[in-house]
Amino acid sequence: MASAPAPAAGAGAGGGKDDELADLVRRLVDAVARYADRLPFDLDRQKLRSLTTLAAISVTLLFAWKMLRAPQEQPRRPRRRAAPSSSNTSSRSRPGALTTTDACSSADSRAHEAVSQLFQPVNLTLEQLVRHKLSEGRRVTCRLLGVILEETTPEEIQNHVSVRTSVVEVLLGIAKFCDVYLMERVLDDESEEKVLSALSEAGLFASGALIKEKVLFCSTENGRTSFVRQLEPDWHIDTSPEIVHQLARFIKYQLHISPQRPERIASNVFSSPSLEQYFGGLDQR
Repeated sequence: MASAPAPAAGAGAGGGKDDELADLVRRLVDAVARYADRLPFDLDRQKLRSLTTLAAISVTLLFAWKMLRAPQEQPRRPRRRAAPSSSNTSSRSRPGALTTTDACSSADSRAHEAVSQLFQPVNLTLEQLVRHKLSEGRRVTCRLLGVILEETTPEEIQNHVSVRTSVVEVLLGIAKFCDVYLMERVLDDESEEKVLSALSEAGLFASGALIKEKVLFCSTENGRTSFVRQLEPDWHIDTSPEIVHQLARFIKYQLHISPQRPERIASNVFSSPSLEQYFGGLDQR
Protein backbone atom coordinates (compact mmCIF):
# COMPACT_ATOMS: atom_id res chain seq x y z
CA MET A 1 0.00 0.00 0.00
CA ALA A 2 2.92 2.34 0.69
CA SER A 3 4.10 2.14 -2.93
CA ALA A 4 0.75 3.21 -4.43
CA PRO A 5 1.46 7.01 -4.43
CA ALA A 6 4.71 6.53 -6.41
CA PRO A 7 3.10 6.55 -9.89
CA ALA A 8 1.20 9.73 -9.03
CA ALA A 9 4.39 11.39 -7.88
CA GLY A 10 6.13 10.22 -11.04
CA ALA A 11 3.28 11.52 -13.15
CA GLY A 12 3.50 14.88 -11.39
CA ALA A 13 7.24 15.06 -12.01
CA GLY A 14 6.70 14.07 -15.64
CA GLY A 15 4.04 16.72 -15.98
CA GLY A 16 6.44 19.30 -14.56
CA LYS A 17 9.10 18.27 -17.11
CA ASP A 18 6.54 18.49 -19.91
CA ASP A 19 5.54 21.99 -18.77
CA GLU A 20 9.17 23.10 -18.66
CA LEU A 21 9.81 21.63 -22.11
CA ALA A 22 6.77 23.39 -23.55
CA ASP A 23 7.87 26.64 -21.92
CA LEU A 24 11.37 26.34 -23.43
CA VAL A 25 9.92 25.71 -26.89
CA ARG A 26 7.59 28.71 -26.63
CA ARG A 27 10.42 30.99 -25.49
CA LEU A 28 12.69 29.86 -28.31
CA VAL A 29 9.96 30.34 -30.94
CA ASP A 30 9.12 33.81 -29.61
CA ALA A 31 12.81 34.79 -29.55
CA VAL A 32 13.33 33.74 -33.18
CA ALA A 33 10.13 35.55 -34.22
CA ARG A 34 11.31 38.73 -32.51
CA TYR A 35 14.68 38.47 -34.27
CA ALA A 36 12.90 38.02 -37.62
CA ASP A 37 11.17 41.38 -37.07
CA ARG A 38 14.59 43.03 -37.05
CA LEU A 39 15.38 41.98 -40.58
CA PRO A 40 15.03 44.69 -43.28
CA PHE A 41 12.82 42.38 -45.34
CA ASP A 42 9.55 40.55 -44.65
CA LEU A 43 9.27 36.86 -43.82
CA ASP A 44 6.23 34.60 -43.83
CA ARG A 45 5.53 34.53 -40.10
CA GLN A 46 3.39 31.39 -40.29
CA LYS A 47 6.06 29.38 -42.12
CA LEU A 48 8.75 30.81 -39.86
CA ARG A 49 6.89 29.74 -36.72
CA SER A 50 6.36 26.20 -38.13
CA LEU A 51 10.02 25.74 -39.00
CA THR A 52 11.17 27.37 -35.79
CA THR A 53 8.88 25.17 -33.70
CA LEU A 54 10.24 22.02 -35.34
CA ALA A 55 13.84 23.13 -34.80
CA ALA A 56 13.11 24.23 -31.24
CA ILE A 57 11.51 20.89 -30.34
CA SER A 58 14.51 18.99 -31.75
CA VAL A 59 17.08 21.12 -29.91
CA THR A 60 15.11 21.13 -26.67
CA LEU A 61 14.56 17.36 -26.69
CA LEU A 62 18.29 16.77 -27.22
CA PHE A 63 19.14 19.27 -24.49
CA ALA A 64 16.63 17.76 -22.04
CA TRP A 65 17.80 14.21 -22.84
CA LYS A 66 21.37 15.11 -21.97
CA MET A 67 20.32 16.81 -18.75
CA LEU A 68 18.13 13.90 -17.63
CA ARG A 69 20.67 11.32 -18.65
CA ALA A 70 23.53 12.79 -16.62
CA PRO A 71 22.45 11.51 -13.15
CA GLN A 72 21.88 7.99 -14.52
CA GLU A 73 25.44 7.74 -15.78
CA GLN A 74 26.94 8.24 -12.33
CA PRO A 75 28.87 5.15 -11.20
CA ARG A 76 26.96 3.05 -8.74
CA ARG A 77 28.50 2.25 -5.44
CA PRO A 78 28.80 -1.49 -4.71
CA ARG A 79 26.33 -2.66 -2.11
CA ARG A 80 27.60 -4.10 1.09
CA ARG A 81 26.72 -7.72 1.64
CA ALA A 82 26.35 -7.30 5.37
CA ALA A 83 22.82 -6.19 6.00
CA PRO A 84 22.82 -3.40 8.59
CA SER A 85 20.08 -2.84 11.11
CA SER A 86 16.84 -1.17 9.99
CA SER A 87 17.68 2.05 11.80
CA ASN A 88 21.12 2.25 10.16
CA THR A 89 19.64 1.37 6.78
CA SER A 90 17.18 4.23 6.91
CA SER A 91 19.78 6.69 8.13
CA ARG A 92 22.27 5.70 5.39
CA SER A 93 19.74 5.55 2.59
CA ARG A 94 18.61 9.11 3.15
CA PRO A 95 21.96 10.75 2.25
CA GLY A 96 22.01 8.71 -0.97
CA ALA A 97 18.50 9.83 -1.85
CA LEU A 98 19.40 13.44 -1.10
CA THR A 99 22.48 13.15 -3.31
CA THR A 100 20.39 11.98 -6.29
CA THR A 101 17.84 14.72 -5.68
CA ASP A 102 20.59 17.31 -5.42
CA ALA A 103 22.10 16.07 -8.69
CA CYS A 104 18.75 16.38 -10.50
CA SER A 105 18.16 19.80 -8.95
CA SER A 106 21.64 20.93 -9.99
CA ALA A 107 21.05 19.71 -13.55
CA ASP A 108 17.71 21.53 -13.72
CA SER A 109 19.34 24.66 -12.33
CA ARG A 110 22.08 24.54 -14.97
CA ALA A 111 19.47 24.02 -17.70
CA HIS A 112 17.38 26.99 -16.57
CA GLU A 113 20.47 29.16 -16.26
CA ALA A 114 21.61 28.25 -19.77
CA VAL A 115 18.17 29.01 -21.21
CA SER A 116 17.96 32.31 -19.32
CA GLN A 117 21.33 33.38 -20.73
CA LEU A 118 20.21 32.36 -24.22
CA PHE A 119 17.16 34.61 -24.07
CA GLN A 120 18.80 37.67 -22.53
CA PRO A 121 17.60 40.80 -24.41
CA VAL A 122 20.11 42.27 -26.84
CA ASN A 123 20.83 45.94 -26.17
CA LEU A 124 21.96 47.56 -29.40
CA THR A 125 23.42 51.03 -29.68
CA LEU A 126 21.78 53.59 -31.94
CA GLU A 127 24.60 53.22 -34.46
CA GLN A 128 24.08 49.45 -34.53
CA LEU A 129 20.35 49.98 -35.01
CA VAL A 130 20.98 52.36 -37.91
CA ARG A 131 23.42 49.97 -39.58
CA HIS A 132 21.05 47.06 -39.13
CA LYS A 133 17.86 48.79 -40.22
CA LEU A 134 19.44 50.54 -43.19
CA SER A 135 21.19 47.35 -44.34
CA GLU A 136 24.54 49.14 -44.39
CA GLY A 137 23.20 51.81 -46.78
CA ARG A 138 25.46 54.88 -46.91
CA ARG A 139 23.32 57.57 -48.58
CA VAL A 140 19.86 58.60 -47.38
CA THR A 141 17.42 61.18 -48.72
CA CYS A 142 14.54 62.28 -46.53
CA ARG A 143 11.53 64.53 -46.80
CA LEU A 144 11.09 67.18 -44.08
CA LEU A 145 7.32 67.66 -43.78
CA GLY A 146 5.66 64.98 -41.66
CA VAL A 147 8.96 63.24 -40.96
CA ILE A 148 11.37 65.75 -39.41
CA LEU A 149 8.94 68.64 -38.99
CA GLU A 150 5.65 68.73 -37.11
CA GLU A 151 4.03 70.52 -40.04
CA THR A 152 2.68 68.46 -42.92
CA THR A 153 1.96 71.02 -45.69
CA PRO A 154 3.96 73.83 -47.37
CA GLU A 155 1.26 76.30 -46.32
CA GLU A 156 1.87 75.57 -42.63
CA ILE A 157 5.58 76.34 -42.74
CA GLN A 158 4.86 79.79 -44.15
CA ASN A 159 3.72 80.73 -40.65
CA HIS A 160 5.57 78.45 -38.27
CA VAL A 161 8.19 75.67 -38.36
CA SER A 162 8.84 73.23 -35.51
CA VAL A 163 11.16 70.24 -35.46
CA ARG A 164 9.90 67.05 -33.87
CA THR A 165 12.05 66.62 -30.76
CA SER A 166 11.64 62.83 -30.77
CA VAL A 167 13.35 62.53 -34.16
CA VAL A 168 16.45 64.64 -33.47
CA GLU A 169 18.58 61.88 -31.90
CA VAL A 170 17.64 59.35 -34.56
CA LEU A 171 18.37 61.76 -37.41
CA LEU A 172 21.77 62.65 -35.95
CA GLY A 173 22.50 58.95 -35.56
CA ILE A 174 21.71 58.37 -39.22
CA ALA A 175 23.78 61.39 -40.26
CA LYS A 176 26.74 60.10 -38.27
CA PHE A 177 26.80 56.93 -40.34
CA CYS A 178 25.20 58.02 -43.64
CA ASP A 179 25.38 60.87 -46.12
CA VAL A 180 22.00 62.53 -45.44
CA TYR A 181 20.12 64.94 -47.72
CA LEU A 182 16.94 66.65 -46.49
CA MET A 183 14.50 68.06 -48.99
CA GLU A 184 11.11 69.76 -49.20
CA ARG A 185 8.73 71.68 -51.42
CA VAL A 186 8.24 75.29 -50.31
CA LEU A 187 6.13 78.17 -51.56
CA ASP A 188 8.55 81.06 -50.98
CA ASP A 189 12.06 82.00 -49.86
CA GLU A 190 10.87 82.95 -46.38
CA SER A 191 9.76 79.36 -45.80
CA GLU A 192 13.27 78.16 -46.66
CA GLU A 193 14.79 80.50 -44.10
CA LYS A 194 12.32 79.43 -41.42
CA VAL A 195 13.05 75.76 -42.03
CA LEU A 196 16.82 76.25 -41.86
CA SER A 197 16.46 78.34 -38.72
CA ALA A 198 14.31 75.69 -37.02
CA LEU A 199 16.75 72.92 -37.93
CA SER A 200 19.64 74.96 -36.57
CA GLU A 201 17.85 75.77 -33.31
CA ALA A 202 17.13 72.06 -32.82
CA GLY A 203 20.90 71.42 -32.88
CA LEU A 204 20.91 69.40 -36.10
CA PHE A 205 23.82 71.35 -37.58
CA ALA A 206 25.89 71.56 -34.37
CA SER A 207 27.84 68.32 -34.78
CA GLY A 208 28.64 68.87 -38.46
CA ALA A 209 27.09 65.53 -39.45
CA LEU A 210 24.27 67.47 -41.12
CA ILE A 211 25.06 70.62 -43.08
CA LYS A 212 22.83 73.36 -44.48
CA GLU A 213 24.13 72.80 -48.01
CA LYS A 214 22.45 69.37 -48.00
CA VAL A 215 19.02 70.77 -47.21
CA LEU A 216 17.37 71.09 -50.61
CA PHE A 217 14.23 73.00 -51.59
CA CYS A 218 12.02 72.86 -54.67
CA SER A 219 8.71 74.33 -55.80
CA THR A 220 6.99 71.12 -57.02
CA GLU A 221 6.57 67.50 -55.96
CA ASN A 222 8.25 66.44 -59.18
CA GLY A 223 11.25 68.49 -58.09
CA ARG A 224 11.66 66.29 -55.01
CA THR A 225 11.42 63.17 -57.16
CA SER A 226 14.08 64.60 -59.45
CA PHE A 227 16.38 65.32 -56.47
CA VAL A 228 16.13 61.74 -55.29
CA ARG A 229 16.82 60.21 -58.69
CA GLN A 230 19.84 62.45 -59.22
CA LEU A 231 21.32 61.64 -55.79
CA GLU A 232 20.70 57.87 -56.20
CA PRO A 233 20.43 57.09 -52.47
CA ASP A 234 20.38 53.65 -50.90
CA TRP A 235 17.29 54.75 -48.92
CA HIS A 236 14.63 57.39 -49.46
CA ILE A 237 12.17 58.37 -46.70
CA ASP A 238 8.90 60.02 -47.69
CA THR A 239 5.25 60.46 -46.71
CA SER A 240 3.80 60.63 -50.22
CA PRO A 241 2.56 57.27 -51.55
CA GLU A 242 2.66 58.64 -55.10
CA ILE A 243 6.34 59.55 -54.90
CA VAL A 244 7.21 56.30 -53.14
CA HIS A 245 5.46 54.40 -55.92
CA GLN A 246 7.25 56.36 -58.64
CA LEU A 247 10.66 55.78 -57.07
CA ALA A 248 10.19 52.08 -56.24
CA ARG A 249 11.80 51.03 -59.54
CA PHE A 250 14.83 53.26 -59.12
CA ILE A 251 15.73 53.31 -55.40
CA LYS A 252 17.09 50.27 -53.57
CA TYR A 253 15.01 50.77 -50.41
CA GLN A 254 12.32 53.20 -49.28
CA LEU A 255 10.64 53.94 -45.97
CA HIS A 256 7.05 55.15 -46.26
CA ILE A 257 6.03 57.18 -43.20
CA SER A 258 2.29 56.88 -42.64
CA PRO A 259 0.08 56.92 -39.50
CA GLN A 260 -1.93 54.03 -40.92
CA ARG A 261 -0.29 50.86 -42.13
CA PRO A 262 -0.72 51.07 -45.91
CA GLU A 263 -0.68 48.23 -48.38
CA ARG A 264 2.85 47.41 -49.37
CA ILE A 265 3.73 49.12 -52.63
CA ALA A 266 6.72 46.92 -53.47
CA SER A 267 9.05 44.42 -51.83
CA ASN A 268 11.71 47.10 -51.32
CA VAL A 269 9.30 49.56 -49.63
CA PHE A 270 8.84 49.46 -45.84
CA SER A 271 6.42 51.45 -43.71
CA SER A 272 6.33 52.92 -40.22
CA PRO A 273 4.20 55.48 -38.32
CA SER A 274 7.32 57.60 -37.76
CA LEU A 275 11.06 57.62 -38.37
CA GLU A 276 11.90 57.21 -34.70
CA GLN A 277 9.55 54.24 -34.32
CA TYR A 278 11.19 52.47 -37.24
CA PHE A 279 14.58 52.71 -35.56
CA GLY A 280 13.34 52.44 -31.99
CA GLY A 281 11.31 49.25 -32.47
CA LEU A 282 14.23 46.97 -31.73
CA ASP A 283 14.55 48.26 -28.21
CA GLN A 284 10.96 47.36 -27.46
CA ARG A 285 10.95 43.84 -28.84
